[in-house]
Amino acid sequence: MTIKLETRSQHRCFDGVQGYYQHHSEIINLPMRFSVYQPPQAAANGVQRFPVLFFLAGLTCTEETFMIKAGAQRFAAELGLILVSMDTSPRNTGIPGEADDWEFGAGAGFYLDATESPWSRYFCMESYVTRELRDIILANFPADPERVGIFGHSMGGHGALTLALRHPGLYQSVSAFAPIAAPTQCLWGQKAFSRYLGEFPANWRKHDATALIEAGHRLPVPLIDQGLSDPFLNDQLHPASLETACQKAGQALILRRHAGYDHGYFFISTFIEDHLRHHHARLTSGSL
Repeated sequence: MTIKLETRSQHRCFDGVQGYYQHHSEIINLPMRFSVYQPPQAAANGVQRFPVLFFLAGLTCTEETFMIKAGAQRFAAELGLILVSMDTSPRNTGIPGEADDWEFGAGAGFYLDATESPWSRYFCMESYVTRELRDIILANFPADPERVGIFGHSMGGHGALTLALRHPGLYQSVSAFAPIAAPTQCLWGQKAFSRYLGEFPANWRKHDATALIEAGHRLPVPLIDQGLSDPFLNDQLHPASLETACQKAGQALILRRHAGYDHGYFFISTFIEDHLRHHHARLTSGSL
């Protein structure tokens, strides 16, 4: 894939390279930023390709948040995993009020393709993640197209689950931290979906992990971690709805609940090793 990548910065990290990049997105119609961690094995072997994990961050986050806060590079270096994260929405679109509400607009793309004006012109995060960014990573970094995983947090956990469900075969492993598991049942999802997708709930269900499972979609066995002191647990996240849907549908699910943990990156950093090992095991034929 021919594309002009701007390297914003690179940093040595656990003998690998943490990089930050920018490019003009043909899908978004604006500049987009992403980050990539390449483990030391990538520099040592110029021809080998490595498993790659796409991390989708949550509301208000950027392409930097996960790479700075999660502590994932230490384990990615050990396991030989490439990590990719991207911004959570287009920025500076010129849409009036795009940055007025932290739950919607800038920093809150919800990893879907908007169908409603004016958002549909720029807010096409589903196509960006599953097509354009994927192609950029495979063309410019030593990532193996046959060993691709996806995971995320909160809004990004919603994105990881729904993109894996909506694009069968594209991802071979899936996990999530505190995902918005049933967005049609919570205010975060209802606010975003009504503006991005219109007023018809039937269209919202196409981007709801619980509803997709109920409709017959399936995905690789996901690992989900949820803190029981998460302030958003009861009103916004609804993991029990997803759990019930999976049980009824025969979809295997690993859902772990943790007393005392909240919604933030202290929680994520505590269990990030488990998630990377979950992905590594599935992307390397259970070699761990």
